Amino acid sequence: MAKKDRRKSDPVLLSLIFILIAMGVSILFSVSARISQQKFGNTYYFLGHQILMGIIPGVILGLVFLNVELKTLKKWSLYVLLANICLLLLIFVPNVGLSIGGARRWLSIGTISFQPAEFLKVSLPLYLSAWLAKKKKGSLATLGYFFLILLPIMLSLILQPDISTLGIIILTSFLLYFLSGTPVWHTFLMIGMGLAGLMVLVNTTAYRIKRFLVFMNPNIEPLGIGYQINQAAITIGSGGLFGKGLGMSRQKFGLLPNVMSDSVFAIFCEETGLIGPLLLISLFLLFLIRAIRIGLKARSDFERLLCSTLVVGIVSQAFLNMGAMIGIIPLTGTPLPFISYGGTHLVVELISVGIILNISRQK
Repeated sequence: MAKKDRRKSDPVLLSLIFILIAMGVSILFSVSARISQQKFGNTYYFLGHQILMGIIPGVILGLVFLNVELKTLKKWSLYVLLANICLLLLIFVPNVGLSIGGARRWLSIGTISFQPAEFLKVSLPLYLSAWLAKKKKGSLATLGYFFLILLPIMLSLILQPDISTLGIIILTSFLLYFLSGTPVWHTFLMIGMGLAGLMVLVNTTAYRIKRFLVFMNPNIEPLGIGYQINQAAITIGSGGLFGKGLGMSRQKFGLLPNVMSDSVFAIFCEETGLIGPLLLISLFLLFLIRAIRIGLKARSDFERLLCSTLVVGIVSQAFLNMGAMIGIIPLTGTPLPFISYGGTHLVVELISVGIILNISRQK
């Protein structure tokens, strides 16, 4: 696109992302410093790894997607998705895919490991937005092809297993399909099928049944399957109104599991009280509102669908993580965007932000 057809990226959205990343750095250092010192003799180990493997490549790729032609993204969307599916299949190849904690979700290339499923949060909306923007919306053939695209992806995520990513993929894909102007009964049919599939997944695996039972009654097995949710409640409640201060958490010292990933929000609540989480929730809501506004002003259906789906994907992950910690939904293992430790999800989030900012630049 010619330079004259561009404008500056949305300054409000850009500011919100800078604030969220800065909060992520400070929160992660507060949570990880003591653990880093104990394990590696260096208080900055985990923070340095997050910057090196998450923030730096994420910013670089975000800038790439900020400046690439949106027409080019649309043209290459199918090939991007196919490449992502190939990476998903490589997970099941011995000595290539890594199995950690009973889950096979990582690819190892030299000293670098990453989760290919995370990139589906960009590649799948990118292709579906391009495809649905030009398809006849009311036909059963469209609905059938939509499920044909999703089926191998869903099977791969179930086999890993990575049910939290599966949930995000289904949510954003169904939303995208609905926003594209398809018949409402198509959406209701998909919701019904999705709920039926969820019930099958829950009832065919013992630990998922237990996790659901703990959600219904947290006092079941408080030292077993219910340990994390009970400790999360204690952690959040002990923060009071103003918190104990950054770095002053007690629960992070072996009492609450996964303090740098799944449970980082609970530690944040303990250290900052009620004020901190209210600020964080407000930032995500402002991010949602601003990005939706950008989507509504987009030039084409492709840009509108893509922008809306990417922002909903990020914000839904945030509220799934926070909701699980306060006990209003079952534990999912979903990372808190821009905050939780882990390079792959942060890189994907910054790529998504780069695309949204790219859409905001178009006249």
